[in-house]
Amino acid sequence: MPHLLLYGPPGTGKTSTILAVARKLFGAQMHNMVLELNASDERGIDVVRQQIQDFASTQSFSFGAKASVKLVLLDEADAMTKDAQFALRRVIERYTKSTRFALICNNVNKIIPALQSRCTRFRFAPLDAANVTERLKFVINAEGLDVTEDGLTALVRLSNGDMRKALNILQSTHMASPQITEEAVYLCTGNPLPKDIEQISYWLLNEPFSDSFRKISDIKATKGLALVDIVREVTIIKMPSDVRVHLINDLADIEYRLSFGCNDKLQLGSVISTFTRARSAIVAAAK
Repeated sequence: MPHLLLYGPPGTGKTSTILAVARKLFGAQMHNMVLELNASDERGIDVVRQQIQDFASTQSFSFGAKASVKLVLLDEADAMTKDAQFALRRVIERYTKSTRFALICNNVNKIIPALQSRCTRFRFAPLDAANVTERLKFVINAEGLDVTEDGLTALVRLSNGDMRKALNILQSTHMASPQITEEAVYLCTGNPLPKDIEQISYWLLNEPFSDSFRKISDIKATKGLALVDIVREVTIIKMPSDVRVHLINDLADIEYRLSFGCNDKLQLGSVISTFTRARSAIVAAAK
């Protein structure tokens, strides 16, 4: 078994996969043969020099285990400091005969090249809608939940290929509502309903600035919508490609500014101005 680097979006089964491999390799001796460190543990250089090195350097008796090497499992390895990663590289080189290392991360770019080159890399893609739907139906039937068809579709859509997120939304919505409908799912998560996004998009593409600002402000206040969610959703609605070309860069800048806590009203005005400029440019080009 080589050293492993498992990377990809959250909720795609990276940790579950390596734990299943560990159970297959070590059986009942897994707790003696596997050192698991996750994001809640200290991830600095001292942990690499002490805890990991102590585990890798000691000899374990693998009674009943199918593999004689030990396994160090580092979940969310991209949270490790650069110094800790360089120290880990030296530990891997020193104890490679007796210990295998499995690194799990969301962002592989935060893993230093020296570690990447020592591992066999496996990318976990977001789960497709069919797989998420199948597993959700299994859980729904096992738990006896009342889920409508549009509610199931909403769960799959909001999960974005993240099975953990889909199950969390399912559980949260069930606790808040006896029947899991599309509206209940969106209300529980705070995401804008598709019909609300369609209405907002219509205002942005057709209404004057002042009317759009007033109507969008009203629907934000009434339904408790976050502007950043509106910005993300309007970028994926169906619209002519020439409109999208005019919008995408400006909307990305607005989302960036919102992430730093800029004033919501100013950014809403910026969103409406962006659509107004796009409309004017398209009309001018058509003449």
